[in-house]
Amino acid sequence: MSIRESNTVTMDQIVALCKRRGFVFPSAEIYGGFANAWDFGPLGVEMKRNIKDAWWRTMVREREDVVGIEGALITNPKVWVASGHIASFTDPLVECRNCHNRFRADTLPGAAIGEGGRVTLLAELPCPNCGKVGQFTDPRNFNMMFKTYVGVIEEDATVAYLPPETAQSMFINFALVQQTARKKLPFGIAQIRKSFRNEITPGNFIFRTREFEQMELEFFVKPGTEDEWFRYWRQARMDWYLSLGLRAENLRFFDTPQEELAHYSRGTTDLQYRYPFGWGELEGVASRGDYDMRHHIEASGESLSFFDEETREHIVPFVVEPAGGVDRTMLILLLDAYDEEPDNQGTRVVLRLAPQIAPVKAAILPLAKKEPLVNLARDIQKRLQRRHVVQYDETGNIGRRYRRQDEIGTPFCVTVDFDSLEDQAVTVRHRDSMAQERVAIVELPEFLAERIEG
Repeated sequence: MSIRESNTVTMDQIVALCKRRGFVFPSAEIYGGFANAWDFGPLGVEMKRNIKDAWWRTMVREREDVVGIEGALITNPKVWVASGHIASFTDPLVECRNCHNRFRADTLPGAAIGEGGRVTLLAELPCPNCGKVGQFTDPRNFNMMFKTYVGVIEEDATVAYLPPETAQSMFINFALVQQTARKKLPFGIAQIRKSFRNEITPGNFIFRTREFEQMELEFFVKPGTEDEWFRYWRQARMDWYLSLGLRAENLRFFDTPQEELAHYSRGTTDLQYRYPFGWGELEGVASRGDYDMRHHIEASGESLSFFDEETREHIVPFVVEPAGGVDRTMLILLLDAYDEEPDNQGTRVVLRLAPQIAPVKAAILPLAKKEPLVNLARDIQKRLQRRHVVQYDETGNIGRRYRRQDEIGTPFCVTVDFDSLEDQAVTVRHRDSMAQERVAIVELPEFLAERIEG
């Protein structure tokens, strides 16, 4: 049985692969790193781009009821006052009096969440770091927003914040987008953008970081239809992850308990993935009601309503929000695709990524470093790279080169041999099955495009 079939991949295996092959590196490693900060390498940025392209294609380009925007990262701080983030975007923080490590109180074993989200801890609770019992301070709320200053003088009047989510720029631009795009309810605004949260306890590689990229949709609907659309987007988002090749047994829905809901949420379902450390959030689908729209209307004095030509009424829309992370999606795709299987050369490491997500689509491999083969292989490379990310590799025996490509998830290897000079065809090797077939060079671009783009 392969490691993927037994579902025993570890986070350490993924972290090692990511560093070894150029997916993800520790940030500022030459200076000793920086806690829970990561840089994405050559393969990582290609994989992230493919994830974002797949999301944008499904959520925007293939629909008539969704358009996109890109809002400023630093905006008027009044936005965050109106949204409730200044007052409510908090986590409960406790500190161990013995070792002075800090923890999110609601994640400690034995924590109880009461009315209004108030957290209480058992008196005999040991510190996860030093083991001392009963040394925690009382929980206090810690605002997770990063504060900065705009201008040359650091004073209260110049305070601004890095965005902890992408949603607010879509709410405050609702009227402009609706009018310029000439949309009627229901319709959505989509955005992919960085967010920043001063997490108390980030960790588990790129699962929880202070800087991350979100893929978010705000879908505006008529009041009374929000439950129908909530169910729709809940299932649509699950279907999207399954379309990327994720195994159904590693995905599930989890309805957030009422007492744990965010301050804006009337109901939230998390799509969870079975990580090596257990079930955890992948994406949230929230029914936000009209909380955001009404608060921005009241705070700004501007109309953010929709005028219904049929009923002649001004409607403040309700909102359903599917919001997921690019980095977290990349992590689960790597976890789900990672495989080790025995073969006659020892152990083959392979990433069984869906072709549309794989960072490299095809590798061009001349069988020998002979000028006629190299020239033909380079010509094929030029043809294919107009459409796809491809790699050229002429170093080492062909088996070793196959293994290098298997390990980074390349779905196809194109071998240029001496027969290619005569029959103008190449051997295409399939990553998962390792089956090989002969394909005419002139037909190769379309052959690959059909299997990569679907």
